[in-house]
Amino acid sequence: MNGEQRFCDFLKAHIGLDVGSVGAPVVARAVAQRVASGVAADNDGYWELLQQSKQEQVALIDAVIVPETWFFRYPESFAALVRLARPRLERIAGARPLRILSLPCATGEEPYSIAMALLDAGIAAPLFRIDALDVSQRVIERAQLGLYGKNSFRGEDLAYRARHFANRDDGYLLHQAVRDQVRFRCGNLLQHGLLAEEAPYDLLFCRNLLIYFDQATQEQVLEVLKRLTRLDGVLFIGPAEASLFSRLGMQSLGIPQAFAFQHPSEPTNPTPTATLRPPPAAAPTAQRMPRPVPAPRRAPRPAPPTPPNAPTAAPPDDELRTVAGLADQGRLSEARQRCEQLLRAQGPSADLFYWLGLLSDAGGQAREAQDYYRKALYLQPQHREALSHLATLLAARGDLAGARRLQERANRGVNGDG
Repeated sequence: MNGEQRFCDFLKAHIGLDVGSVGAPVVARAVAQRVASGVAADNDGYWELLQQSKQEQVALIDAVIVPETWFFRYPESFAALVRLARPRLERIAGARPLRILSLPCATGEEPYSIAMALLDAGIAAPLFRIDALDVSQRVIERAQLGLYGKNSFRGEDLAYRARHFANRDDGYLLHQAVRDQVRFRCGNLLQHGLLAEEAPYDLLFCRNLLIYFDQATQEQVLEVLKRLTRLDGVLFIGPAEASLFSRLGMQSLGIPQAFAFQHPSEPTNPTPTATLRPPPAAAPTAQRMPRPVPAPRRAPRPAPPTPPNAPTAAPPDDELRTVAGLADQGRLSEARQRCEQLLRAQGPSADLFYWLGLLSDAGGQAREAQDYYRKALYLQPQHREALSHLATLLAARGDLAGARRLQERANRGVNGDG
């Protein structure tokens, strides 16, 4: 076993991480950082320490997984949350609080956004309770402080910041009334009996996590999420995970851009969803779906990328032209190497993941292509080209419903209403 692979295997065993989703060099850098911090003399010494120290295990996980989050990310899901919460509270009729879970909660932006959304909707604090879970004690401690910098506030509508935060020299401090609505705890989704002492939740947010797992772990985690959610409960997920949930039997509520799912065969609540569910669309046909990537020597150049929803490393246009030129010449291996070099140098990029998807597609590696398109959509949910090509792959596998949803998202971007 080589020196790096054992650390990759450790992360797979402990948190289910598919190292291919972040890249082995990321793990190698994290190990090097921990060794350089003085906790061990070399990689062998660090490996021995890792077997013995729970604290160091968490430190390595923290070094590998850098949470990227901000307040009210995917705002449509928070609007849907409020509309789903009202009739549910009417049914509960004060017998218990509405129960909500956010995991992984990272530094707290998501669970606090849930609290602010409900409070701003006039739902009184005693009527709901939010649990927030993360594998990292360090990020939980940061979340409990409630102090945030400018990077946690993105988008044009920041009115909530004036309502719920105090402006300080070192950042923005969340009001105690919001912080009191969230109970943080440390835990691992792969931990046996996770939250077994808790009653199932009405609403559960687990977004942009499953894309880091291999298929077997994805299926295992989904079973845990289903156990943690009431049979009439709702799961909010990330946009790149929607087709995965459909394939594994979950049912979409059909709320545009909310990525909300429920247990199979459960009736939707007619009060909130009847007006939210879009009219049914015809299943995609081979004529209406985008064509697959052509033969390797003519891999297509991407159209100019749509503006990103979140800041990501954007490679210069001339670098993308270099990748396109290599692909046009049939030099797919060199094009892939260039993409990987840019990712190592500049960090995650929706356009580079999209190009890696195209190159995998051209080489007949459909599953690998699908994974890269999903990574592109995690960084840029409305990346039109990634949406269209992923839709093609799903249609080829027979997942026409998933393909249709992706193509509709791509079309919304074209029409300017996405």
